[in-house]
Amino acid sequence: MSLKKASIIIVLVLLIDQISKFYIKTNFSLGEEVPVFDWFKILFVENEGMAWGTKIPGEYGKLFLTLFRLVAIVGIGYWLWDSVRKNGSRILITAIALIFAGAMGNIIDSVIYGIIFNDSYGQVAEFMPAQGGYATLFHGKVVDMLYFPLWQGNLPEWIPFWGGNYFTFFEPVFNIADTAISAGVILLLLFNKRAFPKEEEAK
Repeated sequence: MSLKKASIIIVLVLLIDQISKFYIKTNFSLGEEVPVFDWFKILFVENEGMAWGTKIPGEYGKLFLTLFRLVAIVGIGYWLWDSVRKNGSRILITAIALIFAGAMGNIIDSVIYGIIFNDSYGQVAEFMPAQGGYATLFHGKVVDMLYFPLWQGNLPEWIPFWGGNYFTFFEPVFNIADTAISAGVILLLLFNKRAFPKEEEAK
């Protein structure tokens, strides 16, 4: 696959990701949800840190995380360029392009959303508000909105430790960028031999 085709994948994912985030940020207040099906809702949340909402403690935790993401995206970009240069398999290049696009989508939120939007607490955010954004450069929050509570209810009493507790499956709220990253990783795991044919032959 050529770098041009990989770039098309990246641009398409970024467009869908950022358009969906802009729409949610400028039409929903934080915590607002719209049911689509019983098992799928649009729910606006913001992720301040890493996966599953985990935060890096300390005054500079968020800044460190954003800078780490920027370094990581450079590495992923080089991996993509090098794979194309070495005529890597279509699956490998597609997977890396998806991972790159997803990582870039969330980096955009972290880098600039704090300065181009005001906060969404009890209100719909404005784009480029006159009074300034809700945070400084590199301190933005990642917008999430896809929620799939496939099953909700109390677990049977016979289940150890969690029996009788209320449980939601699947609980995480995520976005298009996260979906692209997951799809890229799944491609690499499921089609490992086709993604890395030379390495497999060498073994």
